[in-house]
Amino acid sequence: MLIIFDIGNTNITIGLFWGSGGKAALSKTANDKPIKVWRLSTLNGGTADEYGIFITNIFNQASIDIQDIKAVAIASVVPSLNLVFETLSKQLIGKKPFFINQKNSGGLKIKLQNPKELGADRIANAAAAFSLFGGGCIVIDFGTATTFDCIDLKGRYIGGAIALGPNLAAQALNLRAAQLPLVEMKNPQKAIGTSTVECIQSGLYYGYIGLIKEILARTKKEMKIRHIIATGGLAQIMSEAIEEIESVEPDLTLQGIKIIWENSNRKSN
Repeated sequence: MLIIFDIGNTNITIGLFWGSGGKAALSKTANDKPIKVWRLSTLNGGTADEYGIFITNIFNQASIDIQDIKAVAIASVVPSLNLVFETLSKQLIGKKPFFINQKNSGGLKIKLQNPKELGADRIANAAAAFSLFGGGCIVIDFGTATTFDCIDLKGRYIGGAIALGPNLAAQALNLRAAQLPLVEMKNPQKAIGTSTVECIQSGLYYGYIGLIKEILARTKKEMKIRHIIATGGLAQIMSEAIEEIESVEPDLTLQGIKIIWENSNRKSN
């Protein structure tokens, strides 16, 4: 089996895939879904031992033998945790992890002024989107930040956009405005709120719909778009009001990490 860690600023997503030597051969496409997915909060000060206890517990609960894991692949946007998870992988699983970056991109061509600036999660999203849908894709990832990743018809990563994520915006309002509560991001059903909570929810929900539609409209003038895909925690609720989004892929980043790991292994063998 292959275990994948998607280390984000807010959450760490763990995905488990069948690998060679398991019940099924590792697929060469992005259509393979993880057999298990877990999510935990990102703890910047967390140690390899602390994360190791969590992983051991969830594996025990799922009746998974750590000895069955043959490889580890990681996409991290939290540099302070890279060494933690490298240590964890070596000590708990006995494997040196494969880290995704602009060099370990599985053959994805990155057409940016400085490719080193591109986050590992966005590299993974682009790789999965191209494998699943082909060229001419935009991936909207609703995470801590809302990111737009553009893959042209030739399968090249050509850039995108970054905006504050809805949940982070809600937290900022709560922290910086004494009388504004922290609210849940949801569809308020109407634009005119009749309470403070409804007013904030309206501003967040409809404001982000407007933000996304405007960026998509401008992007369409700059590239040929065939597919628009959403992923991330708020992808489902936002896609309900944005008809341009054709598909919601909750495991897109995990699938992309797997594809890059496969492609990189194929080249090295």
